Amino acid sequence: MTHHADSPPTVPSPARERSEPSTGAPGVGRLIGLDLARGLAVFGMYAVHVGPAPSQGGVIGFLMELAQGRSSALFAVLAGFAVALITGRRRPKTGTAGRQAVAKVVIRAVILLVLGTALTMTGTPVVPILAFYGLFFLLVLPLYRLGAKPLAMIAAGWALVGPQLLYLLKPVVGGREFPTVGQADGIVSLLFTGGYPALTWVPFVIAGMAVARFDLTATAVRIRLALTGVALAVTGYGGSWLALRLVPGAAEAIREAAGEPGMPSMSSAPPGSDGIFGDTSAGMLVASPHSEATLSIVGHTGVAILVITACLAAMDAFPRLRRLAKPVIAVGSMSLTAYVYHIVAIWLLDTEELAVPPLFILLGFIASVTVLATLWSRVFQRGPLEWLMGRATGIARRIR
Repeated sequence: MTHHADSPPTVPSPARERSEPSTGAPGVGRLIGLDLARGLAVFGMYAVHVGPAPSQGGVIGFLMELAQGRSSALFAVLAGFAVALITGRRRPKTGTAGRQAVAKVVIRAVILLVLGTALTMTGTPVVPILAFYGLFFLLVLPLYRLGAKPLAMIAAGWALVGPQLLYLLKPVVGGREFPTVGQADGIVSLLFTGGYPALTWVPFVIAGMAVARFDLTATAVRIRLALTGVALAVTGYGGSWLALRLVPGAAEAIREAAGEPGMPSMSSAPPGSDGIFGDTSAGMLVASPHSEATLSIVGHTGVAILVITACLAAMDAFPRLRRLAKPVIAVGSMSLTAYVYHIVAIWLLDTEELAVPPLFILLGFIASVTVLATLWSRVFQRGPLEWLMGRATGIARRIR
């Protein structure tokens, strides 16, 4: 069973940040819904890496399919929130505070590059995203003072141009071996040929920065964001569905590249082992996970925005649900630790060789990380790796 890597969060959870004083309004200063969204994404990531194959069908297969690619996109959007929270969510920091915030992001990026490379070299059947995240942070940092509208425009423009540019550059940079198990290929992999090429994944991060600029405690804002998410999802997935049926020869080219009979579905894509876009320009019309196409970026961004707004609204509207969701929130609050935990566990247990049904392995991973996170959060404010990251970035306070 070959697994694509879905991404982890890379900084302490926004719910733990104290960048905004509480005003008594629900959720202000502690956007618990972001931790809930991150916790759900952690479970989705586990499903991709150790769970059953989506092809098995039924409810389980459907849930596994939902997790494919969308968990990583959600984490990338939440990474944009993290950058915005560190640098000043609604009002970007300036002066000394701004320089210190920039230094914090740079330190985090360097640590993630090193940690991600180390995890990649374990050779697990997963493509760790941490090193890619480190580069994403550095690439979006020059944009941290921009408002929501210019950020949204840059994200849209990048999503439109990036995949096309990557397709044109493919003869120069070479194809993609997917997954790149045990390989740390350096900057070319991080930018172009790896599992999460920056050229097509940075738009998710910028979109997250744009969303973070809004007053997320306002019901009207959440409604507008939810409608935007719906519109993006319909445009991405619906646009791909139409394109594959209306563009002459597109469906046949995808079918040949993917080796699948029948009309390509939303989840059908040229296999990554055949290279980016499956060696066919028709691959740029696909909205499936990890297809690196514009419609895929648009659709996945819409789903991520929907999940985030739903989690924020649910946590403020239903106090009882917040209590029930505490274990998931605990996982989300230390999601960097949860990510590294599952990569190390896959490496030590060699999960592909275990004589245990994938569903039981998945449930074991989810149960263990939930218990550990819940117990840890009762004693400590941050997860162990989040605490270490915070200590490492503390030197930024020396900047004057």
